[in-house]
Amino acid sequence: MSTEGTAVDTAAHPEVPKPMPEAEAIYRRWLAHLNSEFTRHTAYGRRSEIVRDELHAIVLGTPHGGRLNASLISELPLAVLAETMDPRTVTLPAEMDADLDREHFNSIKPLIWFWRGFDRTILGANLWLGLRFRAMLGQHIFAGMGKNVRFYRDVVFERGYTLTFEDNTTIKPGTRIDDSEPKTLSGTIS
Repeated sequence: MSTEGTAVDTAAHPEVPKPMPEAEAIYRRWLAHLNSEFTRHTAYGRRSEIVRDELHAIVLGTPHGGRLNASLISELPLAVLAETMDPRTVTLPAEMDADLDREHFNSIKPLIWFWRGFDRTILGANLWLGLRFRAMLGQHIFAGMGKNVRFYRDVVFERGYTLTFEDNTTIKPGTRIDDSEPKTLSGTIS
């Protein structure tokens, strides 16, 4: 999957001010790396490891180095936090639905968890980075995604694989999308 779909067309959307050049280069490199990893690795286990490692670094500021010593009471809260960064240790609401296409969902569950985790960090508040991060993940999650689709912070969906977004669609902050049935979305969604 190309990262070209993550570019924002200024004719369709107002331009978001760019970060400083050094920051932009780092952001673009990170997004390209993630896009490459999620394109190369589609299995649930490997995607879960990638997401766990990235969330660990984002939230705790250190690389994931294995399980913590959970036998120490003083380290239990940190151990709980570290374990929760791994998509394999959480249950998402969609997993409770009897009609869920589990085979399809399993490969994207880690990416949905990453989306939610990212949005709850300071990185999720960075508009320039956030728009591109969600567009990159969307290419791997949704049934279809047109060009110049903008997902703002805290957009909630449960399955993902049932959704298609047409070109130049904007999903406003805090939007909840019912994706229990296949649907195509366009325009501005709030």
